[in-house]
Amino acid sequence: MAGVVLCAAAFGASRAAAQAEAAGTAEVAPPDGGHRGPRVAEGAGGPARFVPALYRAFDAERAIADAAFADRWYRAPGNEGYEATLDHLAGRLRAAGFGAVEHLELRIIETEMSAPAWTPRSASLVLHRAGTEPERLHGFDEPAGRDRVMLPINAPSADVSGPAVLSLGDIEEGSLLVTLQPLSRNILRRAEKAGARAVLSAAVFPFTVDPSGGDRHLDAILFRKVAPGTSLPVGQISRRTFDRLSELVADGVPVLLTFKAEVDFRERPLRTLVAEIVGRELPDEAVAIASHVQEPGAGDNASGIAGLAASAVSLVGLIESGEIDRPERTLAFIWGDEMRQSSVWLERTERKAVAGISADMLGQSPERTGAIALLEREPDPGALTPLAPDAHTPWGAGEVTEEDIARPSGLNLVARTALADVARHVGGWTTSENPWEGGSDHDVFLEHGIPGVLIWHFTDYTYHTGLDRMEMLDGEELRRSCTAVLATALAVAAPRPADLERYLTSLELERELRVGAARAAGEERVEEHWNRWSAGAARWLKQLCW
Repeated sequence: MAGVVLCAAAFGASRAAAQAEAAGTAEVAPPDGGHRGPRVAEGAGGPARFVPALYRAFDAERAIADAAFADRWYRAPGNEGYEATLDHLAGRLRAAGFGAVEHLELRIIETEMSAPAWTPRSASLVLHRAGTEPERLHGFDEPAGRDRVMLPINAPSADVSGPAVLSLGDIEEGSLLVTLQPLSRNILRRAEKAGARAVLSAAVFPFTVDPSGGDRHLDAILFRKVAPGTSLPVGQISRRTFDRLSELVADGVPVLLTFKAEVDFRERPLRTLVAEIVGRELPDEAVAIASHVQEPGAGDNASGIAGLAASAVSLVGLIESGEIDRPERTLAFIWGDEMRQSSVWLERTERKAVAGISADMLGQSPERTGAIALLEREPDPGALTPLAPDAHTPWGAGEVTEEDIARPSGLNLVARTALADVARHVGGWTTSENPWEGGSDHDVFLEHGIPGVLIWHFTDYTYHTGLDRMEMLDGEELRRSCTAVLATALAVAAPRPADLERYLTSLELERELRVGAARAAGEERVEEHWNRWSAGAARWLKQLCW
């Protein structure tokens, strides 16, 4: 998921908790399982028509193997790992018939990159102390190396040595600044001006805390990027390393560091991979699912891209066997550079997008990471004023105005129904939802006036760190998440009139919940917003199903 600057959501969360107690009407799932949000009416309509077959056909073992292939690489836009992963996915799709069968289209779209593609080769941080052998604190020599994210994207090559200092004020010519501050342009400019040879940051997110109560998070190295053209050598280190260096400096021990980095910059086009199952009745209308290749994590987002490929392949098999009819509308599966990929598809397609789904961070193990499956809704009144049971995640609330919630749709409800249907099928699955916060491909669709939602996992303590590797994934979690994503898409691409009753019943359950919370909080304006939103969502659902 894009971005590393988060807004604090403590206010929204605490407010929602207080209102939950006051309202007394929030029918949400208990903490030990189920969907923590508005209830969904039971029934066989909507996503439930697709869940059993999709779940059964999903090849979790192959999806995990494809995620492992992607996880071998530090994937940055257009770099060697990005290219290798895109070629691997394209091979999987071709083997399933994409590009060879008339209704299975496959293409790679090339666009210009705004900066050269960046590929890291190696890096090391070595500690030198008098009377001891040099000690390698961090380093990698291959793309799969554990400490590979110690180099931010766009970091330059380097071979520098110097004494470690812990603040800008202590920098002397030739020092290496070791800091808890993020690698902002401001701190890099000031450090370089003061004579620093490199800046090494141990910054992490406030939520980068081991949920088991252990100290695994102390080994987290944050994945970052710096501006193209950055000339000052930069790197990321773990908090454990920072604390050790701080203790040595505090004890008056001379600390000499050597920092080396080897990277390549190459001019090449940015490629976006698109596979489409052409609709049989409304081929010029499409439901798009986007999953980004760049970012070097297993959860974020090797799991998403591998899961989406497995979903596309399994759906082709189900269509060929006759278990699922080819949908009326086209399904477009998109892989590339986050957010840019959806823009590229929208710019280069002749089809009208009716909905967009961001498939991001789908396979994290709840037990190992602390994350659960989430639906991030398109902007609705809950994003404008979150009331119980809504609460923002630590990602933080985005800026929402009344104008942003003036185009209601039923896509939030369809996706929530899909999560509930998967949970019922597997006998229980803990999921939740959050108001819109932004940061992935759903934003691109929303900016074009197209309903868009995100299905993801949070709060993952390994998020955007070097700890986000294959051991943090779970094949069953990926299977469930991908089933929910594809069932959502199919419910919009192949609706039936019989779906409507279930949708409208579920919509009324949500409206009652939202209005009850607003009344309990004395928020008349919020009550009006939810009534208006619900009426608009009902119209959208009727148009979809008729």
